[in-house]
Amino acid sequence: MPDLRRILGIDPGLLHTGWGVIEARGSALTFVACGVLHAKAGDDLSVRLLSLSSQLAAIIAQHQPTQAVIEETFATPNGASTLKLGQARGALMLTLAQANLSVAEYSAKQVKKALVGNGNAEKQQVAMMVGVLLPSAREVLSSTRHDAADALAIAICHAGQARL
Repeated sequence: MPDLRRILGIDPGLLHTGWGVIEARGSALTFVACGVLHAKAGDDLSVRLLSLSSQLAAIIAQHQPTQAVIEETFATPNGASTLKLGQARGALMLTLAQANLSVAEYSAKQVKKALVGNGNAEKQQVAMMVGVLLPSAREVLSSTRHDAADALAIAICHAGQARL
């Protein structure tokens, strides 16, 4: 029987970071929990990064993942925004490393291709597939930001890649 893996997916953002936890045993996936970490827009950057890190540490302590996966940073037309997103991602990766979690990374295109079969899929298509693959997550996802669905998609992508 394949080993049970508890995977924490992270969709990084400076103000809103999606997170999702699934369990994978072979090809069987089970929804555990998901949500969004929030930082205050008016706070200094260092305070926002600390807030995201502290919230993520609490999620790790609560759900005890065995693996983590985070979306790679993508370049935006606004270089300052890309840099700040990279800083948020770095703070989150440090938190994952401090929890002794191995961290895999996937691009948004890789995640979309793995779930929908199209690297240019729309967020709604990805969220729909997350609901198909994790039916028990549908109710939670209907009442939260898309960041949580994106985080679950990243975790699902990793579960599939790890099987291969």
